[in-house]
Amino acid sequence: MNEQNRNGDGQGEDAKGSLSGGANGALSGGGIASRLDPTPTARLWALIRPHLPTLFLAMISMALAGASTAAMAHLIKPLLDDVFFNKDADRLIFLTFLTMGVFGATGAFTFIQSFLMNKVGYTIVNDLRVRLFSHIQRQSLDYYDVHPSGELISRVVNDVTLIQSSVTQVVTSLVMDICKVVGLVLVLFLNDWRLALVGLLLIPGAFYPVSRFGRKLRSLATRSQEIMGSLIIVLTETFQGVRVVQSYNMTDFEIARFSAECRRNVDNLMRAVTVRSLSSSIMEIFGGVCVASVIWYGGRAVIAGQSTPGTFISFMMALLLLYEPLKRLTRLHNEVQQGLSAATRIFETLDTVPTVKTPAGGLVTGRVKGAITFQNVSFAYDPEREALADINLSVSPGEVLALVGHSGGGKTSLVNLVPRFYDPTKGAVLLDGLDIRTMDLTALRGQVALVSQDVTLFEGSVRHNIAYGNPEAPFEEIVLAAKAALADGFIAELPNGYDENIGERGGRLSGGQRQRLAIARAILKDAPILILDEATSALDTESEQYVQRALENLMIGRTTLVIAHRLSTIAKANRIVVLKEGRIVEEGDHDDLLRLGGEYHRLYSLQFKDHNDLP
Repeated sequence: MNEQNRNGDGQGEDAKGSLSGGANGALSGGGIASRLDPTPTARLWALIRPHLPTLFLAMISMALAGASTAAMAHLIKPLLDDVFFNKDADRLIFLTFLTMGVFGATGAFTFIQSFLMNKVGYTIVNDLRVRLFSHIQRQSLDYYDVHPSGELISRVVNDVTLIQSSVTQVVTSLVMDICKVVGLVLVLFLNDWRLALVGLLLIPGAFYPVSRFGRKLRSLATRSQEIMGSLIIVLTETFQGVRVVQSYNMTDFEIARFSAECRRNVDNLMRAVTVRSLSSSIMEIFGGVCVASVIWYGGRAVIAGQSTPGTFISFMMALLLLYEPLKRLTRLHNEVQQGLSAATRIFETLDTVPTVKTPAGGLVTGRVKGAITFQNVSFAYDPEREALADINLSVSPGEVLALVGHSGGGKTSLVNLVPRFYDPTKGAVLLDGLDIRTMDLTALRGQVALVSQDVTLFEGSVRHNIAYGNPEAPFEEIVLAAKAALADGFIAELPNGYDENIGERGGRLSGGQRQRLAIARAILKDAPILILDEATSALDTESEQYVQRALENLMIGRTTLVIAHRLSTIAKANRIVVLKEGRIVEEGDHDDLLRLGGEYHRLYSLQFKDHNDLP
């Protein structure tokens, strides 16, 4: 990955464990997976356990709803035999009101169980989604290097929803449908035990092929989740890069790419539909054979006078009512497999341990002086190539240190070690003499402000973006920060001033305006250490002048690490360090390095050979 793209933040305080330095920390490619429990089922049960009181009430309602369904079938026998055949009018009135009561009870218990089960399901999904998002946010940057944002979005949005569906369906079917099956089977045997054996004899044979289909559905569900992640990646890339897409006339290409992913998704979904349909068809075939056997055997018994029509019709109704819960129970296996597929992916994410984390008992210091020391520091993103090698460098408090060199030379990699976006594979980074790996991570990052070329602003107001990281800041301090960043002027011209919504990624502002808001944000943070990573490289001359003046205000009294390709912007630095292929090759001030006639002089000559306005 390009060096300039390796920036970001977000590790948490809740990570457990020791220091994360060394090769295992930096080269793991996204953390160490450590399974807390070998079975996703047991871990899903751990999510359900806090909701057991609500589930218990739901289960009682399910059991009563199942019993009410069985009672409906049983009422057919006295209705036919006592009322229609024996002409018992009193019995008719009693059965009429009893039927109304049974149906009313069934409706009430079904509503209660549905409400309670969905409450549990949605609560679990909300808790799990928040937990998953929090865990991903606290991952080290190497995790984001190997996991595209679309894949992570798919896990938070789609996979968690599949678990909710699975949990709700599983518990509902297991309790209510089992109660229905038990009650209806009891009705069958009470009516005619021989006929019951005939009707149920073939049903167990349907479960073996259904279980085979369930395993196939699990693999298809995993594939579907992966494809959905790819779809979201395409959407994210094309929506965020729409200017590039349109300027290079790649709209049709991106549409074709998205269409191809959609076709893959449809193909996979149709394979899943085929498997589910085959499973349902097998149940239909077995059900038809069972019903036909009952009709033949039961009809002969009625004709022979060995059974009554009421008994036979009651039996048939119980058998037909039994058919639906049995089908749902067989489909339950398919639902479970899809839910377990999603759960496996989610728990793999939750088990990923950040490679950069707060040590146990991490030091929390007050405002540091800002002395930074790199001691024999080496760093690599992968084992094949070192990004930094044997760096020894000290930066005094309040010093402005400029880092220059060709792209890929290690400049951004070096400054990324200061806030512990990554840990060195060898050596140590010291802050005021303390190894930063012994410091509380939140406290450490509170000492550092970052302004980069790729400005990150958020959907919301100007006020919200300046106060990002310090949301309780008084409005007066926000205004002072904006003035110091030379942003107050253009903010005042916005229709709603500081309450103006700047759009996604600050898209309603110019590049220079976005950059000045980022500077105002850093000024408000008031951190003793400042990192400027190509903060003016993407601006026009006029905007650069504004931003450069704002940066000079920001740099006052702060230890500052400046990365810049435009050498004119760092000529006033106290010291310049030249990096080449991950090593320091030259060090000194602007004039000394020019007189040296080495790498800095060569870079300087290449940049200004066609200009007369040499600094």
